[in-house]
Amino acid sequence: MRLRNKSWVPDLMAAHPEMIVQAPQDNLAGNWAARFTNSDLPVELEIGSGKGQFIIGMAQAHPEINYIAMELQSAAIGMILQKQIELQLPNLQLFLGDGAVVTDFFAPGEVNNLYLNFSDPWPKTRHAKRRLTYPTFLAQYRQILLVAGQLRFKTDNQGLFEYSLQSLNASDWLFDFISLDLHHSERQATNVETEYEQKFAAKGQVIYALDAHFPESK
Repeated sequence: MRLRNKSWVPDLMAAHPEMIVQAPQDNLAGNWAARFTNSDLPVELEIGSGKGQFIIGMAQAHPEINYIAMELQSAAIGMILQKQIELQLPNLQLFLGDGAVVTDFFAPGEVNNLYLNFSDPWPKTRHAKRRLTYPTFLAQYRQILLVAGQLRFKTDNQGLFEYSLQSLNASDWLFDFISLDLHHSERQATNVETEYEQKFAAKGQVIYALDAHFPESK
């Protein structure tokens, strides 16, 4: 969902360069670990973080992991930044950039796990190439993920979920977890919800989820 521009965001970002990276002027490919207080921790990335509820929740729940919130909309990243200024989480960095070109901003094997949460389904067939689980995107994820690193995906859209299963399978990814009803699965006990997820679940909508990895080449 497109958010209205917020005039205060550029000034806020300029005032906190230690918390946020902006593309294309800042390119940290291969050096993301240095942005964190503890550079020895594994790095995980969420593409399309929205207002940040999920990535903030993950950073709070897992201090042993460094997280990057990647978001294209400055209004959304500004809202995450507001929260991060208050929370001061040492294992969270924000990135204003386009998730369609992640190989421009991350080095091979730099990301341990990658999250896609409630991405735009682009339901029309002619827009399939824009879906974040289209084969060209999956090829990019393979490059930046550590060997056997996981793609973790959640959606309320059955069509996008079925498409993603097919796309991953056709691209030779292996599935580690599949749920047709995440909130009634064994994963729910540790599931960190997004804003959209709470909204959809409150309406009784089923949440679909999967984890997949690309096997190491022999």
